[in-house]
Parts: sequence; structure tokens; C-alpha cells
Amino acid sequence: MYDHDAFSQWLGIERLQVAPGRCVLRMTVREEMLNGFAIAHGSITYSLADSALAFAANAHGVQAVSIETGITHARPVRAGDILTATAAELNRTSRFATYQVTVHDQQERVVALFKGTVFRTGEAWAL
Repeated sequence: MYDHDAFSQWLGIERLQVAPGRCVLRMTVREEMLNGFAIAHGSITYSLADSALAFAANAHGVQAVSIETGITHARPVRAGDILTATAAELNRTSRFATYQVTVHDQQERVVALFKGTVFRTGEAWAL
């Protein structure tokens, strides 16, 4: 999945762990990711968390797409910060699954909390 995910690659995401229902990703915030206040645009932490959700949900081998997501930005993120997103499956049925993603900085401070629900299409990933 990552090999065909140009956006996650552009973000510079490193996969630390990908397993059914769980994922840990890491990336470094770059200057071009900052907004006019010199802090990371909210879409950067959102995108990292969304990728963690996608990899965790799809690691079950069934194609899953997000249908509802939300994020709380807990603290500012700056250029050079190293972010780690950890996705954990909260519940899963044959058609839906819910995940919590916590994003920490290099000092282990929570910078964002993300929750997402996916629809499981029932179509298997071609291996």
C-alpha cells in the first residue's frame, strides 16, 4: 500500500510497525509544511494520523476506507519536530472499524489526538 501512496512518501513517513489493527509511523516536519504562524499546518499532523489509520485498518487484508475522522491539536508543531503516530484499533466488525491515533513529538508530548472510522469493503487486498 505504501509503495503506491505518493502523499505519504512526500510527507517522508517512515513505517516503524504495521500489523493488523496497529500501526506506528514517524516523520520529520519540514519548513515547507509550516503555515503563516511558523507552525506546522494542521493538515500535517492530520495526514500523518490518517495514514496511520489507513495502514492499521488495511493490514487486516481487507480494503478499508475512512468514512469519518476528527482531530484535536493539543500543542504546536514546528520545523524539525519528529512526530510519531500510533494507531490502535478500538473495535472492528465485518463492515466497520474504529481507531484511535495518538501523535507525539520527539519529547513524547502529545501533539494531536485523532479518531477515525473506516468502512471495510469486503474486498481482499491482492497480495
